[in-house]
Amino acid sequence: MNLTLMVKLLPTTEQHLALLETMERFNAACNAIAEVAFEHRTANKIRLQKLVYDRIRKEFGLSAQMTVRAIAKTCEAYKRVKSIKPTFKPHGAIIYDQRLLSWKGLDRVSILTLQGRILVPIVFGEYQTARLKRIRGQADLIYRDGTFYLAVIVDVPEPPQGTPKEFIGVDLGICNIAADSDGELFSGGHLNGLRHRYARIRQRLQKKGTQSAKRLLKKRRHRESRFVANVNHRIAKILVAKAKDTGRGIALEDLKGIRDRITVSKAQRRTQHSWAFHQLRSFIEYKARLAGVPVVLVNPRNTSRTCPHCGCIDKRNRPDRDHFRCVTCGFAGPADTIAAVNIRCRAEVMQPYAV
Repeated sequence: MNLTLMVKLLPTTEQHLALLETMERFNAACNAIAEVAFEHRTANKIRLQKLVYDRIRKEFGLSAQMTVRAIAKTCEAYKRVKSIKPTFKPHGAIIYDQRLLSWKGLDRVSILTLQGRILVPIVFGEYQTARLKRIRGQADLIYRDGTFYLAVIVDVPEPPQGTPKEFIGVDLGICNIAADSDGELFSGGHLNGLRHRYARIRQRLQKKGTQSAKRLLKKRRHRESRFVANVNHRIAKILVAKAKDTGRGIALEDLKGIRDRITVSKAQRRTQHSWAFHQLRSFIEYKARLAGVPVVLVNPRNTSRTCPHCGCIDKRNRPDRDHFRCVTCGFAGPADTIAAVNIRCRAEVMQPYAV
């Protein structure tokens, strides 16, 4: 299994300027290559290299291999939509392969710049340290909020997955980010409140429009997404650990296309479209693969309206968002927990499809 690790660089002021200049020159070269690719309508790396290689090296001062990487990056971008000429931002990522970058132990990395190779200190946590020996292939140099990072691919072995007879059903939602069939709820109250607060702050700063307001917007732009990702990581970790400790699999709803199927009021659109259910599902899936826990997807239809006791399906079974009460047998409980139980039952009874 391939994972992407983010390794933080700690360059000196001179090294920082050298990396920044290299990045800007590299992306300027990509824009020049894109002009030729769009003009000749070609995304073939060999043909494009014959057309631009000598000029790009001479005009932008890139090394031979860095020029090859710039051509490859442009071709990959142009292949996606051939009707549009790709453009590259000045601080877009640079793709470094083994000829352009080498690791010098666990504390430094040698990177090629326009001024030659530089040795840059790196810093990472215990999670990255345990996996750096499994680095495979290229690394992407990323510039984010004034800091350089290396996004590296590591190959992590996957333990064999068993075939459990029991599952933990997990219902994903907005008011409760997740609810499992064991009755544990992961409330989204704090997260939703923070989203609304950040939305009000963004609206106020955008309306003000001053330079200081724009600086504040730039400073805060990734704060919400980092917080959401951290919450989803923690929830996924708890669910996978519970499944592994009890020898069970994890059952999730297949929510693909749900944003197109449901309608909400105008006041709820921001909340609905900022729902990061796909991110939480992806976190659960990859953590489960690393732990050897099977994950299956089930049909989400009527999971919140079905009585797990008698099988009655009725809209009236859920009189409000939080409560479930069967109109036939009187079975009652928290609505999200009941939905998670139904998801578990479908995984155990029906033929699920694994991910």
